[in-house]
Formats: sequence, structure tokens, C-alpha cells
Amino acid sequence: MRFPLSKIQSQTMTCPAKIPRWKRTLDVAFILLILPLVLPLAILVGVLIRMVSAGPVLFRQERVGYLGRKFMCFKFRTMFVGAETAAHQGHLQLLMKSNTPMVKLDARGDSRIIPFGLLLRSTGLDELPQLINVLRGEMSLVGPRPCLAYECDEYLPWQRERFNTLPGLTGLWQVNGKNQTTFAEMMQLDISYTREKTLWLDLAIILKTIPAIMGQVLSARNNKKKFPVEDRAPQPFRPNL
Repeated sequence: MRFPLSKIQSQTMTCPAKIPRWKRTLDVAFILLILPLVLPLAILVGVLIRMVSAGPVLFRQERVGYLGRKFMCFKFRTMFVGAETAAHQGHLQLLMKSNTPMVKLDARGDSRIIPFGLLLRSTGLDELPQLINVLRGEMSLVGPRPCLAYECDEYLPWQRERFNTLPGLTGLWQVNGKNQTTFAEMMQLDISYTREKTLWLDLAIILKTIPAIMGQVLSARNNKKKFPVEDRAPQPFRPNL
């Protein structure tokens, strides 16, 4: 379900939406179902990170979730320890204020990323630890992506409606173009999901996630071929010595 942007901007919710019971049931049941597959895969990813880069396997970062509550979000570390973040913040602010597609900063390469890091990011494997956040009730399998505090500070009043549901590992935006959509279109999709979420919509989004990930991997491969290593814009980082 997708509302016109003008309609979303003109409507406000008088009270926060409650999280339906079926959502928690689906989250826990799905994780228990895939755990035998995910656990060995997560161990392999952790070993790979330790082999190619010094530093912790997990990366923790404060994010903003349901009703604007902050929580510590877990990911597999895909950047060198001490990598600067100013470039990402500037890139995100530019996307928020423009009408251009939300192309990732690492689309043309990023020297802050560890070996195999781009593969982990394009496949979504770096987000496997967020299953911990789902089990803790801070996230759901399906919902808007959890945003950073400095991103939240730039939101317009109508955009804060996306906090009326739990953030998710995947969502309506992720399976509807993602990096081909603008920031305003992402907000439109997030708020549409917040208002219209159902069990069947969650199941449909989960089913569409794998094809969407395959598309991301193909796009990352094409970018790698299109932009040779020597042509990629380097990003400064401070490696762990």
C-alpha cells in the first residue's frame, strides 16, 4: 500500500499505533525456524572478519526506534576500526535535502571498508546480528530501517510518523527500489507500512527480500566493474594499528 506524498504530509495520527501481537509471534517463530541455518553462517562471517581485519567482530551503534526510543543496534563490522563518519553524515544530509536517488556512499567504492566488507553489506549479511535486537523487542523482521540520531534531528514533523512501528531488518522501502528511490519516497513507503501493516503484508515483504538482495548484489558487482579500483573515490580512514 502506498499513499500519495501530499496525503501523507497532510495527515497526522492522534496517538501512536500499538504493535500487534501477531508481529511478535511472527518474529520469534521465524527466527527459531531459520536459526539452524543462520547460526553457522554468522559464525563463518565472524571468523572471516577476524581474519581480514583487526578489531571487534561486532559493531554497535545507537539508533532511533519505536516512538523515538534509542537503542543499541548490532551489526557485523565492515569498516576498519577508527573509520571516520563525517563523510556518511554529509552524504546522508545531502540526500535528505535533494530529490536524487539514495545511492549508498560506497557505491563507487570506499577505502574505509574492510576486505569482503562490500559483499557483506550488499548481501545484508552484516545485519544478521540485528536478530538479537529483534529477540530483545527493539526491532522487528519487517519495518522501517532504524535511523541515526543526527538523521532523526533533521526530520520534518510529518516524517516522524515512521516511528509509530518497530524498525525492521527489511521493509516496504527495501523491496521497492531502495537505492533507486529518493528520501521523500522512502518516507512515503515507511509511513504507508506504518499505517497499513498486516500479517500478510509482512509475509509478502519477507518473500520479496531475497530477490531484492540478489538485485543489490548484482548492482554492486556492476558498480565494481564500472568503476575500477583506481577510479573509486577514496574515503579517509584511520586503521587500527
